[in-house]
Amino acid sequence: MARMLEHQFTEEKPLLAEQRGGQETDMEHKIESPFGWLHVATQGEPKANKPAILTYHDVGLNHKLCFNALFNYNGMQEITKNFMVCHVDAPGQQSGASQMSLGYQYPTMDQLAGMLPSVVQHFGIKRILGIGVGAGAYILARFSLLFPDLVEGLVLINIDPSGKGWIDWATGKLTGLTSTLPETILPHLFSQEELTNNTELVRSYRQQINSTINKSNLQLFWNMYNSRRSLDMNRSGSVLNSKTLRCPVMLVVGDNAPAEEGVVECNAKLDPSNTTFLKMADSGGLPQITQPGKLTEAFKYFLQGMGYVPSASMTRLARSRTASLTSAGSVDGSGP
Repeated sequence: MARMLEHQFTEEKPLLAEQRGGQETDMEHKIESPFGWLHVATQGEPKANKPAILTYHDVGLNHKLCFNALFNYNGMQEITKNFMVCHVDAPGQQSGASQMSLGYQYPTMDQLAGMLPSVVQHFGIKRILGIGVGAGAYILARFSLLFPDLVEGLVLINIDPSGKGWIDWATGKLTGLTSTLPETILPHLFSQEELTNNTELVRSYRQQINSTINKSNLQLFWNMYNSRRSLDMNRSGSVLNSKTLRCPVMLVVGDNAPAEEGVVECNAKLDPSNTTFLKMADSGGLPQITQPGKLTEAFKYFLQGMGYVPSASMTRLARSRTASLTSAGSVDGSGP
């Protein structure tokens, strides 16, 4: 079986002032692809003999709402100074985007994946390390199936590899008729416990979804995600002529997250020899936002396994982890 790690210690609250690193200013780019234009924000330049980190956000978010908490976390700065980072926004989802023209046909999920080679080519990148959340995780997995030689590794948070059946589609349509768009999307992003108890976090994201993302464009993306087909992959040997993700994969989901069932299903479709399943305690539906320290630590171990983090860095990380565990008390589980 793939390794399953379940951390139980409590993480410090994310995004305290002293935790913010000196993240360099993003460079904004507009990149043409066969299926339309993409907005991409980058940090750094391509590094020789290293892949670029490419992120893709979930529905209801953009790269800032989805990844700022993680990439502003102090511990991530050691990574970002050594890798180029490309944050991809799905068409029309970036802050301040104008409304898509009447009759605009939003790209399918397959086409969204097919837009990414244009990003790779534009920056002269040879291979990428993908970090995707929800819909973004699905898109990056599809990209890896279509263009395996361009992907060196994937961190897939809250991925659901299954397509939507007609019952799910009808239920979604009925929900959309009785709820506003943000209220329809929030249960996709957050656990029921968060929606009930973590009112500050949910209120903040409700406000940001309302104020920063064009509602018409968001509806188009949401509709397309909900009409996706299942990822055509199965564990080797389980199905005749089966194919699966060839690169190392780290699957991540929060405890009691709405995506937990989908991530477990995805784990069953991947090669256990190169897959790690990380279930994060006390992280809810968006672990990269609520537990950036834990995810940063896990990502460093993931990179170490691929030969990209020197042993000196891991020694410092081990010391930091020991101090964290000592202060937090007992732990159930072990590191990657």
